[in-house]
Amino acid sequence: MTRLLLALFLVGLLVPASASAGDRPWRPHIGDAAAYAKERRGSISFHVRTPAREWGWRQKRTVPSASVLKAMLMQAYLDRRGVRGRSLRRADRALLAPMIRRSDNATASRIRNMVGNRGLRRVARRAGMRRFTPVAMPWGHSRINAEDQTRFFLRIDSLLPKRHRAYAMNLLRTIVPSQRWGIGRVRLPGWRKYFKGGWGSGTGAVDHQVVLLRRGDGQVAVAVMTVNQGSHAYGKETLRQVFRRLLKGLPSDGPVP
Repeated sequence: MTRLLLALFLVGLLVPASASAGDRPWRPHIGDAAAYAKERRGSISFHVRTPAREWGWRQKRTVPSASVLKAMLMQAYLDRRGVRGRSLRRADRALLAPMIRRSDNATASRIRNMVGNRGLRRVARRAGMRRFTPVAMPWGHSRINAEDQTRFFLRIDSLLPKRHRAYAMNLLRTIVPSQRWGIGRVRLPGWRKYFKGGWGSGTGAVDHQVVLLRRGDGQVAVAVMTVNQGSHAYGKETLRQVFRRLLKGLPSDGPVP
């Protein structure tokens, strides 16, 4: 028995009773978030991923993408043969910046027409997505799930063409103030947020957000998907509270996930 306990301790499966909470690896509060989600209207799913581990609740359930798809559209556009190897022009920035920073639909539709299903499927394949289904019209009906979106966001930096990486990540970090709800309202000292939201024209039909959190070498990707919330205000509050519960205790210093 003594040898078994020692072996479990050495591989990290057993934490000594004397260890403080701060010595234990951080993990998301899935139970708290799920309990809250069960009390809310509509359907909710979420997933949390670090480079080493993952956790989720109903994370394989597919939902309409809404504007969350725009992060994939940006990736597909920047990876086009005629774009990835050259400097970005004013025309490129005039498409990408409005689409990401203020979620402009007109520029998203133009990019969608350029990259097509083929470009989006290539992004999904490179990111390791398993349940993505593109829809041409309306593109916001493309099917995504929380698990696939954390796969994409955890690797989005390395998937982007190196030449355009800093520009694209800055767009995700500088979402306009009026759209910084949900995760944008959760205080996470020391962590940078790179995120994209999607919502059903303010109806509450869908309210989603996906975020990459970074601090030093630490990375955490989180996706929260909600459907049929009744109103956009209700959906935004659901997102904020689910993110807040999931990320409770995320360390602001010391070891990171």
